[in-house]
Amino acid sequence: MRHMKKFIYSIVLAFLFLGCKSTKTLQSSQALDSKMSVKQIVKKHNKSHSEFNTLQGRLKVEYTQGDRSETHTLTLRMEYDKTIWVNAFLNMVRIKITPEHVRFYNKLDNTYFDGDYDLISEFLGTNLQFENLQNLLLGEAIFNLKSKEFKKQSHPNSYELTPKRSNALFDLLYLINPTYFKLDAQQVSQTLEQNVLKIRYQSYQEVGGWVLPENMVITATNTNEQTTLNLNIKSVSLDQPLRFPFNIPKGFKAIELK
Repeated sequence: MRHMKKFIYSIVLAFLFLGCKSTKTLQSSQALDSKMSVKQIVKKHNKSHSEFNTLQGRLKVEYTQGDRSETHTLTLRMEYDKTIWVNAFLNMVRIKITPEHVRFYNKLDNTYFDGDYDLISEFLGTNLQFENLQNLLLGEAIFNLKSKEFKKQSHPNSYELTPKRSNALFDLLYLINPTYFKLDAQQVSQTLEQNVLKIRYQSYQEVGGWVLPENMVITATNTNEQTTLNLNIKSVSLDQPLRFPFNIPKGFKAIELK
């Protein structure tokens, strides 16, 4: 269990990163249009889709769980649809995530993990792939939004969409910003297991023509504990040639997750 928590924390740190060059913080100024249909909202959200070649930057992460609190600064490199690569100070922890594999090593205890998405899917209660996690990072719906499957609910500041039919595994909630139609928040709830994953996008920034999250708060809650990650984006560059080296050091012990 200790290794599983460490692994999940490492993976969360890997995924929860975004950035930009020549950034401009955006202000939400558009009022809600009560006449806008679910179909129109979904169409505008899908058009807000961000796509770049590569991303590199730094992220300050404040991690809180119970009485424990930590702050980390990470370096991230990302190739859209292909790779998420994270490196901690002095190469003590390195993570490489692709559509096929999830890999990391930790020099603090000489351990490594080399596996797939089964753990993350089990943790969130549904089958997740690279695309779902990438969407989460970009302020987009973690699961594909189809207008016929959602209904609009009353909310004072955002367009609130919820599924028309309940899912046996999880419940979804999306709050879509009325100005740039990225997400203000999204939530995945597992009622039976009493697990809730909530992502709040507190501000956005314009990055080379793309609208990307600037500040995010991720809260994971279950029956036993609550974990919170506060994310503050640092200097970032887009579309530069990048390398994604990853070699597990000799003599490290594999982490087996049960």
